[in-house]
Amino acid sequence: MARRYFGTDGVRGRVGEPPITPEFALRLGFAAGETLVAHARDAGHHRDGERPAVLIGKDTRISGYMLEAALEAGFSAAGVDVMLCGPLPTPAIAYLTRALRLAAGVVISASHNPYDDNGIKFFAAGGWKLPDALEEEIEARLEAPMGCKPSAQLGRARRVDDAAGRYIEFCKSTFPNELDLKGLKLVVDCAHGAAYHVAPKVFHELGAEVVAVAAQPDGLNINAGVGATAPKFLQQEVLAHQADLGLALDGDADRLLVVDAAGRLYDGDELLYVIARNRPGLVGVVGTLMSNLGFEQALSRLGIGFARAKVGDRYVLELMQERGWTLGGENSGHIICLDRHTTGDGIVAALQVLAALRERGETLREACADLTMFPQKLVNVRLARAFDWQNDAGIQAARARAEKLLDGQGRVLLRPSGTEPVLRVMVEGADAALVEAQAEAIAAAVRQAANV
Repeated sequence: MARRYFGTDGVRGRVGEPPITPEFALRLGFAAGETLVAHARDAGHHRDGERPAVLIGKDTRISGYMLEAALEAGFSAAGVDVMLCGPLPTPAIAYLTRALRLAAGVVISASHNPYDDNGIKFFAAGGWKLPDALEEEIEARLEAPMGCKPSAQLGRARRVDDAAGRYIEFCKSTFPNELDLKGLKLVVDCAHGAAYHVAPKVFHELGAEVVAVAAQPDGLNINAGVGATAPKFLQQEVLAHQADLGLALDGDADRLLVVDAAGRLYDGDELLYVIARNRPGLVGVVGTLMSNLGFEQALSRLGIGFARAKVGDRYVLELMQERGWTLGGENSGHIICLDRHTTGDGIVAALQVLAALRERGETLREACADLTMFPQKLVNVRLARAFDWQNDAGIQAARARAEKLLDGQGRVLLRPSGTEPVLRVMVEGADAALVEAQAEAIAAAVRQAANV
């Protein structure tokens, strides 16, 4: 079944344009309520006669209020109780869905996108991301007319006042009891997003001196020149505050990048390496098509297996579960530690990196000393989703030229984004100048073919 609404990370788009409208959110709440509740009942997560409940969380976008109200109405019409927790990181909703034994969790967020985008994604009972088949079932129900339960069966809504505190304690529980962060000065960039009131507290309560930046959301400034998608801001702040490390989250705090005291930026591949080498007996790590060749080779030298999934943390998770592995992620900073959480979590990932450094008595630079990353260039080219780039002769010729010049010592990857109307062009190889030139050459061919 071709999916109309769900991408790699739920439903996402520009606010006010289909499908990110209040009318669609209302129908989505009703369709999801009926679908998820039926599955939760089949799995024994609630008994007949009990009204099922879902948790709705959001990031700090101003449109979150509108979408939250519409979703709440849809779920209520489906006979589902709604618990509201306000702004909280995406992984917090996954944790609370599991901890509170709920039928589902819902996150209103467009992650790292600008404020005028938004999205809706779901966690099934147990805190796991929805499988493709379940999203397809929700889409199928969207095609049917929306109904409404009788008044006596309508869902109720209430606030969860202690949600942030519960999540803070959970994050701290993933850090070794015998360790602390005393003596460490951290700059925490919250991207004016969902973690603004929880991330600084986690690291402070573990003993660190915390400088919280980009922690004043106003509904419009999420990800605006800050956070994991704009790390230069954090690099400047780390140097200005003479901090030991800087931690950059994105708008919904499921992504992490780290900056060391010298202002050097470390991406998801490097952070995964630091965690992996500190996990005795680790069998394998799941990366993606975008993961660096140098990272793969460094894991091999440690005797750790490596497998590539499609880009998107949902696909990383699926391959991790298939292989029975506990560690995986993306170079963009999505890191999944299944021995700690059911989903990617920027705060939990940061704690695993910090634990590795504390246990070994190393700096981040020292921990990555045996990791040599290949130069990699990524260019995003905006184009219509319907454009058939795969069968364009000019684009394929540019790709073939690049692959010939790399001569087996690198990779070329073209893939459409699952969250934005762009084609991502990635070239990787040992020669930085060649990589740069060929990435730009392919991107130029795409622009010419698409007339952009």
